[in-house]
Amino acid sequence: MPRITPPFFPIIYVRGYAMTKSEIEATVSTPYMGFNLGATKTRQDWTGKVNKHIFESPLVRLMKDYEYRDIYDGGKESTGPLSPRSIVIYRYYDQGDEDLGSGKALSVTEAAEGLGTLIEKIRDQVCGDDEEAAKVFRVYLVAHSMGGLVCRCFLQNPDVSSKKTKRLVDKVFTYATPHNGIEMAGMNVPEFLGMFDMNNFNRDKMAKYLALPGKPKRVDDLNGTFDPERFFCLVGTNHKDYAVAAGLSRTLAGEMSDGLVKIENAAVKGTRRAFVYRSHSGPYGIVNSEEGYQNLTRFLFGDVLMDGTLEVENLPLPPAIQKAYDEKKEVRGSYYFEATVSPRGAMDYKLTERRKETFSAVFRTYDELFHVDRIKGLEEPRMPVLFSVFLDTARITVGRTLVFGVELRVSSTDYEIDGFLFLDHSVPGENLFQNTVVIRATPNGNGWNIRYNLADDAWSDTRGLDAEVASNGEEFIIPLQSAKGFKAKLRLQTRKWQ
Repeated sequence: MPRITPPFFPIIYVRGYAMTKSEIEATVSTPYMGFNLGATKTRQDWTGKVNKHIFESPLVRLMKDYEYRDIYDGGKESTGPLSPRSIVIYRYYDQGDEDLGSGKALSVTEAAEGLGTLIEKIRDQVCGDDEEAAKVFRVYLVAHSMGGLVCRCFLQNPDVSSKKTKRLVDKVFTYATPHNGIEMAGMNVPEFLGMFDMNNFNRDKMAKYLALPGKPKRVDDLNGTFDPERFFCLVGTNHKDYAVAAGLSRTLAGEMSDGLVKIENAAVKGTRRAFVYRSHSGPYGIVNSEEGYQNLTRFLFGDVLMDGTLEVENLPLPPAIQKAYDEKKEVRGSYYFEATVSPRGAMDYKLTERRKETFSAVFRTYDELFHVDRIKGLEEPRMPVLFSVFLDTARITVGRTLVFGVELRVSSTDYEIDGFLFLDHSVPGENLFQNTVVIRATPNGNGWNIRYNLADDAWSDTRGLDAEVASNGEEFIIPLQSAKGFKAKLRLQTRKWQ
């Protein structure tokens, strides 16, 4: 029996929502329920230009790159011993097909119960009667759209499965899951809309099957049932390429979405997430994308986690606005913080991309940063968390240093003076800061050596400067400033992952 070698555990794929009978039949009629689909086209950023890039599918790539394999044998799902590096498709929609089941699709709770049974079955097939293997055994849950809600129901609902089985889940990765429900034209799907089980995305109903107490306004909370550090959310930001319902969905979901799920509803509270210019599904979809695969494999198998937070010290005002401020007039301002992270050698993908053009930039008001006393319920400044990236030292081709770039841009939206917009002198979107920060992280004993340079000022392949070690000894600080007077610190928290 093959030895279990962490971090390579069985991967269970949980597909998303199939609405109509024909969609269920089409889903059931395929062996991999869509996770075998690849793509040959990618949008060149948000410009609309199409690039040819062949992505074979997450399943094929896992088989090629990490020696995973499916569990099919002789036209059936294997009932014998399984390799720890197995890919399992959770076929919970088989029950909804009249040829293979009753013709009635499972509820979210029933599907979650079945997921627990499947995990136990895989454990027995991988470990057999090997007690030592059973102690090490874990699984990864990888889910698209509603599949992420099935996973959360399994983990969060105390009436579903057992605590022992839930503890077998090591990590959860979701693509475009509506963790806080689905909204169309600004309204949450109503609970009475039971046709095709569409009310599975109603927040009141979600609160029930996720076992959240009371009547919460938001339902994107693990409620202490699973470690949010081990839960990752990939968020799509391209609504234009979602063609379902002849484009009606993307019209109703609006710009700040992937065509179905609002950006603000696609992540779980307290978890790390990445933003990619991909739609909910389809030829430009988030699952069958290089961006999705790179984030998935780094989260599952990578060994380094780096978080980047911008600590803003000074946001300069245009001269005319500064004059009004000096005259004691009431000035209000708001800002966009944009950050795009690309590892060295990445020509066809970005790990995360927060841009104004894709409606995913971090938005902050001046008061949120510097006058928290003016905002009810805010106790400390809301400094922008720019990125959380998982990296893998096994992918280093030269030396032992991890290298990636952060395209960083800070701009103003508009200003108000005494309650009125001030448009006479300022230019909307004028940059306060713009540069590409190239970061080099080299393991140094139990810690790290972090160096950086600003690629707009010096070549990116130069050695750069040493980042300042923070007072806690665990974080690193990169000072940033511009000729206009912008000043900030990029605070990096770097640690081993797994």
